[in-house]
Amino acid sequence: MNVITILEVKTDADLKNFIKFPMELYKSNENYVPPLINDEKNIWNPRENAALDYSEFKKYLAYIDGKVVGRIAVMINHKEVNELKIKKVRFGWLDFIDDIEVSKALISKATDYAREKGMSKIEGPMGFTNLDKAGMLTMGFDKTATMIGLYNFEYYPQHLEKLGLVKEKEWVEFELDFPEVLSEKVQKFSNLIAEKYKLRVLQFKNKKEILPYVEPMFRLLDETYKTLSTYTPITDEQIKTYREKYFGFIDKDYIVCIVDEHNELISFAITMPSYSKALQKANGKLFPLGWYHFLQAGKKNLRANFYLIGIHPDYQRRGVTSIIFKEIWRNFSKKGVKILETNPELEENKSVQVLWQDYNPVNHKRRRTYAMEIGNEKQ
Repeated sequence: MNVITILEVKTDADLKNFIKFPMELYKSNENYVPPLINDEKNIWNPRENAALDYSEFKKYLAYIDGKVVGRIAVMINHKEVNELKIKKVRFGWLDFIDDIEVSKALISKATDYAREKGMSKIEGPMGFTNLDKAGMLTMGFDKTATMIGLYNFEYYPQHLEKLGLVKEKEWVEFELDFPEVLSEKVQKFSNLIAEKYKLRVLQFKNKKEILPYVEPMFRLLDETYKTLSTYTPITDEQIKTYREKYFGFIDKDYIVCIVDEHNELISFAITMPSYSKALQKANGKLFPLGWYHFLQAGKKNLRANFYLIGIHPDYQRRGVTSIIFKEIWRNFSKKGVKILETNPELEENKSVQVLWQDYNPVNHKRRRTYAMEIGNEKQ
């Protein structure tokens, strides 16, 4: 029987091993999409990740005979604990070889940490906040990952279920072929809704014109999702972090912003060209040639990913999604995009899924978080 050693990540060399382990684990898997190494480093840097202002964490590596065979991060979001009264340890960055003893040792670190901190449950995989990647893939292992979704082998959920963890939340993802011609029904209905509520779609000439709307977008996200039991408001520092991290990737033509007659933002949607192939070619590094693959993916791409949507509660279920879809279609037609892949949407979030219902969406991926009440785990 192999002896498994679990050690906390403390040095730069440890962090390098922590980041690169999945890249090694999945090196022969054509559907895995590696992240950018510098982005992964920045997640653990308080100067780069505003969520660390109100969170604590530890990272661990599992070794057999001196070789890395697994990793896990455990986190406590104190805003979640103090404001929502959810006494939970989040776990993420969970990867392991197909050895139940390795996965058991890693999950034990999460339960031990929860007991040490007086928390009542563990849940994952997830990040520090609602805007981080979350959900273990349970369907769609043969599909290429996106830059905003986790990827894992089919044995991952099997291991967690054997260890006594149970489904907590479920997300679905869809893929649809974009229509070459927008239906007359959608065109007429979107025009009717715009007239009825005196709404207007903003037309941006450049990225600079988008910047004043970045903060309102995130505030609108708060309004859109504040009724969810697990949602914590986005801080000013987080807005700054996400703006710097993601808005450099975003093309102005992939952003839809809708304002009311008072020029107040009431809805937005962000899509992006698919950077999956670019990330695979970059293999974790923007230099020397990674940037070129990103540039090419942004210029010409048959695929796009749906990233974020926000709709003010006063305008939900009033047909505003038809305006959004019409604008996305118009922009994609100019760009030559043929296939759209949605981001993970909570299974019960039908108000977002209705956006795709007329375009034969195929549910091609599912993912979930797993949870365990402390004290009920299998021995």
